[in-house]
Amino acid sequence: MKLSTATFFLLIFCLFSCQSTQESSSDSAQKDAGSKADPVLWVSYTGTEGPGVGKHIVLVSGDEEYRSEEALPQLGKILATQHGFTCTVLFAQDPAELGKVDPNYVNNIPGLEALAEADLMVMFTRFRELPDDQMMHIQNYLMGGKPVIGIRTATHAFNILDSGSKWLHYSNGYKGPNEAWTDGFGRLVLGEKWISHHGHHKHQSTRGIVAEGADTHPITNGIESGDIWGPTDVYGVRLPLPDDSQPIILGQVINRAGEFDENDPLFGMRPTDSEIAGVDPEEPEDGNPNEPMMPVAWTKSYQLPGGQSGKAFAATIGAATDMLSEGVRRMYVNAVFWLLEMDVPEKASAEVVGPYNPRPYSFHKDKHFDDLNMQVSDHLME
Repeated sequence: MKLSTATFFLLIFCLFSCQSTQESSSDSAQKDAGSKADPVLWVSYTGTEGPGVGKHIVLVSGDEEYRSEEALPQLGKILATQHGFTCTVLFAQDPAELGKVDPNYVNNIPGLEALAEADLMVMFTRFRELPDDQMMHIQNYLMGGKPVIGIRTATHAFNILDSGSKWLHYSNGYKGPNEAWTDGFGRLVLGEKWISHHGHHKHQSTRGIVAEGADTHPITNGIESGDIWGPTDVYGVRLPLPDDSQPIILGQVINRAGEFDENDPLFGMRPTDSEIAGVDPEEPEDGNPNEPMMPVAWTKSYQLPGGQSGKAFAATIGAATDMLSEGVRRMYVNAVFWLLEMDVPEKASAEVVGPYNPRPYSFHKDKHFDDLNMQVSDHLME
């Protein structure tokens, strides 16, 4: 059969068109397969301008309640974009669903090997029981006496249930034969373990008051009493804090003025609430939570047995919704500079980077996080 010239060219066009479509579909399928085979396990924000260029900060999230998986990416973005630090943020993940953030999964935080080259570790975990290789990365970092920031539940960062584990002494409230580790990681490194809720959880907020003698400390640069506020309640600590601990910020317990709202990220509390809590007439035996006020941020030296000495900054305010407060954000930025022995800015930039709408703090069942389906890749910067 003889084809006309027009028909011939039409057939050639269709052939190339079909081949191009097939190749495009194949490339797309490979990309999809690759993304599933190689999920994003952590995020890194590279600082390109500012005093922090060349310094690497590893921020370790993993708590079930206070949304560390939202707080730390925001803090990392601030430190990278506004101050030049390179920040790597790690997340709790079930090995069966790598790439999905699962705060309830306590046995896996990929990427801790980054601590080998880190200049600073920010720890915001709660009751984790990690495998040996991951714990070893933390151990090696601390043995080197490198600086540490512990946020909120980091006072009870670990809970080792395996009685035969060589990491048992890291557990919150440890009482074993290794006396240097009495009360665990929180007490030895940060200065305190989990003690109590000092304010009324979800009903009383925390206003930061600069501690006596701390007004000249670099961590309070650009911060005045009242600048720090958060809807999380004050944590109780034992006074005085151990060794050379220095209180930096005290937590004034404030009553909620508005109505309680479970769906409100602030539970009805606001930075404008002004009533200072006193003795609760319904529970007078609890006394006045503001007499004395508890430190909610302090500095401390630490040294693991056989290791080098280092510096720590601990703060029990710092949930994702606390990070809505510019004063809270600035406090952490200042602490980074101070721990790295850099000049702390007189008033460090601490602007929120990108959209930031943190969820209210709360415990949730596994189904909640399955339905949420938060991916580590959701925290990549565009």
